[in-house]
Amino acid sequence: MDEKNFRLKVFEKASYCRHFEEQVIKNLKDKKINIPTYVSAGQEFIAASMASMCEDLKIKPWIFGQHRCHSIYISFGGDKTKLIDELLGRKTGCTRGMGGSASIHSKKINMFGHDGLMGSNGPIGVGACFASNKPTIVFLGDAAAEEDYVLGGLGWASRKNIPLITVIEDNNLSILTEKKVRRNWEMSDVAKSFKMESYNINDDPINLLKHSKNFFKKPCLLNVNTHRIYWHAGAGKDSEDTFDRYEEQKKLLGSEAAEIDKRIKKQVDDLWKKQLEKQ
Repeated sequence: MDEKNFRLKVFEKASYCRHFEEQVIKNLKDKKINIPTYVSAGQEFIAASMASMCEDLKIKPWIFGQHRCHSIYISFGGDKTKLIDELLGRKTGCTRGMGGSASIHSKKINMFGHDGLMGSNGPIGVGACFASNKPTIVFLGDAAAEEDYVLGGLGWASRKNIPLITVIEDNNLSILTEKKVRRNWEMSDVAKSFKMESYNINDDPINLLKHSKNFFKKPCLLNVNTHRIYWHAGAGKDSEDTFDRYEEQKKLLGSEAAEIDKRIKKQVDDLWKKQLEKQ
């Protein structure tokens, strides 16, 4: 697939994620969602790009999502109606209303939700991949990736040469603590010390596309620099001038992106309206 068509494919997935999260923010403010909620707006191009590449490679991986997982679930084809119901605490939700925002599961897309312990999905994903030899993606935040059991899992993955991709969604924040306060090294360098293929890139879709040739042929770590628009949890903003990849790509792709944005927004708004009207 050429670069422009790949960008458009990723943008369509990211558009659904963005407008879905805008509805989440609205319903948090309206107190229709009453649980701790981890919004992925600003980071959606990571999941959208990974899902698009998997589709192009005709691979349906096992997915181990982090706590900020709405975009992962949506991009890989999760049932959006069930996600809405989950956030509203309904039994018809994707985790029967018991997982909330962070623990999203789906047999349909092979997604295993977060269990509450930061970074635990790292070694769990490694173990699942080693036992099954199935293509696997583990998503982690930059702070969760600092846990010692994550590092141990990466070492094991490299030694056993399993078909694993570890994606670090690096928004530079551990709740509010910047990375420069916490450490003076990068996860990509740690992975290289384990003799693992690794890249430190930003979340432009083409950066991910460039490195996809060897995906799932051997273990790989992608440290993807991105930006979180909303609070760690909740509907507020840390800053009003945070860089927004969605708006950048929308401008870059012009009228085609504008049409996608308009169409997807209506679909998402209509779906939320329909679900909110249910008792």
